Amino acid sequence: MSDKIKEDSENTIGKNIRRIRKEQGIGQTELVGKLQLLNVKMTRETLVKIERGIQHIQLEQLRAIKTILKVSYEDLLD
Repeated sequence: MSDKIKEDSENTIGKNIRRIRKEQGIGQTELVGKLQLLNVKMTRETLVKIERGIQHIQLEQLRAIKTILKVSYEDLLD
């Protein structure tokens, strides 16, 4: 069973991932590729859904995105 993080109604996590990713000049395809190199299962379609707040993010995915973007959990959750 994979742990899913319940997103708030504001889609804070998804918006923060998108904002930070764009600030760093990283495209969705590039981020997904880096996740896959870390053996984290994610497709570009999944990332799009997470950024839009349509799909919950899994803890493993959040952990890996935090590592790739070199940010803290607070940066992603606040």
